[in-house]
Amino acid sequence: MGKKRIIEKEEKTGEASEAKAAPAQSRKVGAVEKGRVYIQASYNNTLISFTDDGGNLIAQSSAGALGFKGPRKATPYAANRIIETLGEKMKKVGLRDVVVFVKGIGSGREAAVRALVGQGLNVTSIKDVTPVPHNGPKPPKPRRV
Repeated sequence: MGKKRIIEKEEKTGEASEAKAAPAQSRKVGAVEKGRVYIQASYNNTLISFTDDGGNLIAQSSAGALGFKGPRKATPYAANRIIETLGEKMKKVGLRDVVVFVKGIGSGREAAVRALVGQGLNVTSIKDVTPVPHNGPKPPKPRRV
């Protein structure tokens, strides 16, 4: 059942292992000066992701990952703590200028943006990308009595 696994034997010269290791070394995280911050604030949780301009993920965290449970995950305090923990990582990477994309209607959205400014990041723009229905679902049929 399922796929059969095929194990390839490497050559004893070691050339195959060097060729496989080269692409991993070519990918370099390096210093990133400009990036994007995606904040998703729902009623239940707050998720924050830092990416570079190409959309490659640098770091991410959520209130649940920091140990908040239940309704405390969606609070402004939890959003502030997420930015504090991610801010330390961003200082190591060298991120300075960020474009913020906010999605959702939770209470942690404004607190997260204010915490970004408090961490010393230069917020160049803030864009709200919350999905809005243009027409919505079809209303129910009238009741027949």
